[in-house]
Amino acid sequence: MIPEIGHFALTLALCVAMVQAIFPMVGAQRGDLALMNLSRPASVALFLTIAVAFAALTHSFIVSDFSVSNVYLNSHTDKPLLYKITGVWGNHEGSLLLWILILAVFGLAVTLFGRNLPPGLRSRALSVQAMIVVGFLLFILFTSNPFERIDPAPLNGRGLNPLLQDPGLAFHPPMLYLGYVGFSMAFSFAIAALIEGRVDAAWARWVRPWTLLAWIFLTLGIALGSWWAYYELGWGGWWYWDPVENASFIPWLSGTALLHSAIVVEKRDTLKSWTILLAIVTFSLSLLGTFLVRSGVITSVHAFATDPTRGVFILALLAITVVGSFSLYAWRAPQMKSGGVFAPVSREGALLLNNVLLSTAAATVLLGTLYPLFADALELGKVSVGPPFFNAVFVPLMIPMLIVMALAPMLAWKRGDALGAAKRLWLALVAAAGVFAATYILAGGSFVHVGAAFGMGLGAWLLIGTLIEWAERVHLFRAAPGVSLKRATGLPRSAYGMTLAHAGTAILVMGVVGNTAWKSESIQVMKPGDTLDMAGHVYRFEGAERVEGPNYDAIRGHLTLMDGEGRVVARMDPEKRSYNTRTMDTTEAAIHTTFLHDHYAVIGDPSPEQGPGAFVTRFYYEPFVPLLWYGALMMGLGGVVSLSDRRHRIGAPARKPALASTMVAGGGTGTGSGPATEGAAR
Repeated sequence: MIPEIGHFALTLALCVAMVQAIFPMVGAQRGDLALMNLSRPASVALFLTIAVAFAALTHSFIVSDFSVSNVYLNSHTDKPLLYKITGVWGNHEGSLLLWILILAVFGLAVTLFGRNLPPGLRSRALSVQAMIVVGFLLFILFTSNPFERIDPAPLNGRGLNPLLQDPGLAFHPPMLYLGYVGFSMAFSFAIAALIEGRVDAAWARWVRPWTLLAWIFLTLGIALGSWWAYYELGWGGWWYWDPVENASFIPWLSGTALLHSAIVVEKRDTLKSWTILLAIVTFSLSLLGTFLVRSGVITSVHAFATDPTRGVFILALLAITVVGSFSLYAWRAPQMKSGGVFAPVSREGALLLNNVLLSTAAATVLLGTLYPLFADALELGKVSVGPPFFNAVFVPLMIPMLIVMALAPMLAWKRGDALGAAKRLWLALVAAAGVFAATYILAGGSFVHVGAAFGMGLGAWLLIGTLIEWAERVHLFRAAPGVSLKRATGLPRSAYGMTLAHAGTAILVMGVVGNTAWKSESIQVMKPGDTLDMAGHVYRFEGAERVEGPNYDAIRGHLTLMDGEGRVVARMDPEKRSYNTRTMDTTEAAIHTTFLHDHYAVIGDPSPEQGPGAFVTRFYYEPFVPLLWYGALMMGLGGVVSLSDRRHRIGAPARKPALASTMVAGGGTGTGSGPATEGAAR
């Protein structure tokens, strides 16, 4: 009965979404406040109906209702409760329902927290959001029904993919989806602005919090996925330019560009058309990622291989969204005139350069990801595009971007002094040169380490440059301590957020460079008592035993990690698991971290021909890899601090009445609650 309630709730949600998509939009065009206000109760009703459907599917998984096909294919009575719940989104149908639920959550959030939005803009944005929901509800109801029944019901299920039975994967998909879907809100505001024919500083202030929120979730979601791949897959790596990894990274790049472009619109009333374009492109790339993961055109440990019908439906939805939004953009964008003029050397110019570099990087990664698919479709032969290509084209784009990241905050708006900004960063330049020299010498002075030394120096440049920019703001060492403290406490939280995010980027860069350059690995067969020297440490294999888990059998190895003087550093117990419900093995790596370097051990298959108790073992020395997680967390924390800024809480500045004549007939006329002077605040 409960699955039928869930299915009925989805059908009812489709009707509600259609009402929300049509009537508020008509009301905005006619200036009918009653129809415009219909968007608010409709968004609440839409959320409630979809939440009921999601709760019904979750209940079916918890109680192991194997009469539901989705539960039978992705659950088992032996699974721990956590993985019964995560099984809800560990499959195509459930993950799609989660996607739709998050769409409704963002619409509800705009209703609850967007009371200061002009009625016309709010109703149009919620209407566009509902149109997206309609498309995905049609998709799930006609091609991916999560409540499809089996008669007679099996006695037990097939179980969840063992690779997904991990705490990291319990939280990674929801986090990633909150980022993916969060950009739909920026898209909806962009389309609403195009229809209204108006983009200004107030619009940018309204759209920035939603863009920033999506960026935070996507940043942390990608980092969580990378961490999961690092410790769960047992290959000692954290990124492989996998197509599904790229599917989330591409909208992150364009979303980062969008976030910085919106700042320019808010501060200087320019780059309006470019910001609207980025909002459309970023959400379109999120939809493209959905197509890649669910169409079956790619193979990945992350992908949901599905039948072609689903892929065609998503492709049609993507085409309608892209063609429709770009057609509207081509029609309305030329009417948007930028009010601010700026010199190439200015903060606007630096932000625009970084926008171009980020957008080019996104386009390059997109091309490398899709080219093998195009080549295969055009019968040009099987083509593989892997890490060598992406590293060769992506890294050169990031070098100038990282250099400009330290310079941009030191430049003035409208017209900056590049030489003056460089002089104020002399300490960062000295630090970068010192780190380069020290790294090069400690690495042995070999030519092959020049690139790695340069990368570490570049990270130091950005880190010290970011700290110098903060010190300049508070007049550190240039004023009395009390004055500096007062200025520090008076800085807006967005300034601290930028400092944290940029410093986190610098730390992440140093982690990437250091791990890539000095990582070492060893694969061998070991018998009990055998030892191996690597990276100044000794691994001693103590043997292995068979153990039983809640729903798996495993071989658990026992290793002792010692330093160069024979002192025990850690006991390490890697496992190789074989799950009962699916004929699939997984690797559970043992990792000992010093919080700057990791020692990483994996146990493989037995090798009886080498002697009794012999096993294949793999060891990795992972220098600087923890810096990746520290940097990503700092970036996410920087976003959270910035999001808590008072300006985001009080709303946008009031729109000037004199600009009302530029609105399209029927547009909203409401004003924000914040003072007009807030728009000029840093």
